[in-house]
Amino acid sequence: MNEPGDRDLVVAALDGRGEAYAELVRRHEAVAHRVAAVILHSATDAEDVTQDAFVKAYQHLNRFRLDAPFRPWLLRIVGNEARNRRRSGGRRTYYEARVLHDPDRQSEYGQPESEALAAADREGLLTAVNNLPNKERVVVALRFFADLSEAETAATLGIPAGTVKSRLNRAMGRLRSDLERVDV
Repeated sequence: MNEPGDRDLVVAALDGRGEAYAELVRRHEAVAHRVAAVILHSATDAEDVTQDAFVKAYQHLNRFRLDAPFRPWLLRIVGNEARNRRRSGGRRTYYEARVLHDPDRQSEYGQPESEALAAADREGLLTAVNNLPNKERVVVALRFFADLSEAETAATLGIPAGTVKSRLNRAMGRLRSDLERVDV
């Protein structure tokens, strides 16, 4: 039996079936959390924002266009909630911890020398990303750290896809230049 699509789950949730909305949350909570964390720079705040965004999405589910994909609509809400929260104060860097301590990015040999070099490379990359202008940094983080497509990044930030492409292009040029200078 095929799993119901997001549209089917939205229709079921609109009919009052709570388990349908719970399934939508289950499907999209990881990416929603990553998006919030990238914008906020805080995993703890991202948890709160993600919950708030899912509540807000549920409250406004009747405004969702059934002919549109659900994920970009949801991520736009997450992005708006995160930007609102970020305006309220400074936050620590979430993706710093993610990049520096990601078990998937550890050395395949597990040797201390290899791990130290890999950590230095990640640290150099992170420093270069953090030195980007905010608009470019957020686009790079959403696109590559949160693994969003260009279209999803555009929808999340409420900007045209062409703007995402141009910001990515500028950011990648700056990163290349910065990383060549420090020989990372």
